[in-house]
Amino acid sequence: MLALLAACADLRYYAHVTHGESALLLQRRAVKKVIADPATDPKLAARLRLSQQARQFASAQLDLPSNRSYTYYVQLHRPYVVWNVYATPRYSVDAVLQCFPIAGCVAYRGWFDEKKASTAAAQLQAQGNDVYLSGVPAYSTLGWFADPILSSMMRWDDDELVGTIFHELAHQLIYVKDDTAFNESYAMFVESQGLKQWHRSRGEPEGDDRDQAMDDGFTQLVLNLRERLRKLYASGADEAAMAAGKAHEIEVFRQHYAAWRDQHWPNDHRYDGWVARPINNATLLPFGLYDQWVQAFAVLYRQADGQWPDFYARVRALARQSKAERENALRGLLKSAAGDTARAGAVPTA
Repeated sequence: MLALLAACADLRYYAHVTHGESALLLQRRAVKKVIADPATDPKLAARLRLSQQARQFASAQLDLPSNRSYTYYVQLHRPYVVWNVYATPRYSVDAVLQCFPIAGCVAYRGWFDEKKASTAAAQLQAQGNDVYLSGVPAYSTLGWFADPILSSMMRWDDDELVGTIFHELAHQLIYVKDDTAFNESYAMFVESQGLKQWHRSRGEPEGDDRDQAMDDGFTQLVLNLRERLRKLYASGADEAAMAAGKAHEIEVFRQHYAAWRDQHWPNDHRYDGWVARPINNATLLPFGLYDQWVQAFAVLYRQADGQWPDFYARVRALARQSKAERENALRGLLKSAAGDTARAGAVPTA
């Protein structure tokens, strides 16, 4: 009976996803037509023209797929296209995995309807899990459909818009089931390196390294918290002690954040809101997924002499390995990256 109920729940979910994706496909309009429409807001038309320049650059200069993805536009009547629900056991930092036929197992389940996502989150919480609900402005169907540009993406600045096109097309080119850290780190490297080349081709500055340094530093603070919690949960303490320890570690994190921000970034409060909101194991899950192996892919790119076809061939070779073999190879590349940093006179992040 339990197996039957679970199967029915999965069928309802897949029906929901099918309906949501179909609705997007039915609503999409060719970007060229939207730009040419006199009723289109001039600011939107300008952003869409930029998106098409980036789309052409992605295929011509970054050797990313040349297809119809990001040549359509959908005007959503909601702030996000989907809402992701993350969950962990109350005393674990490991995700309650969600597994799918094509994408494999990932740390979240996405919903096209916020109310349905909230209901799913409440059910997981009632089972004793920590949960986190996060709105998502864009996602990839891994090339199964021509992914459109969404109105939710228009809130971003130009770099985020352009970089997301590079990122999602990278997923279409190479994707490994059941290895989120590999997939996202690879796509993040393509995004960041692609943006550098994009700016260079347009005679523009390549971006503010200080912004990236703050983002990296904050991520490291969160990862440090997660590791302290992991050790606490593995300590064998009773539930009351773990609950107290969990609250203590989260409060220590807030103090560390305030001291770090005031020392290094006194005028930048971009993360204050996140730190002030409730924090639990599930809110920590997205951190590290997108950047765990980025520097390893940077080494791989240098080994390919900056040639995208050779780089992708090397990434595909890693993708064909077992997960254990792949992670061992990536750790070796990270050691190489750390050596390069030390020889350059910089101190790697601990």
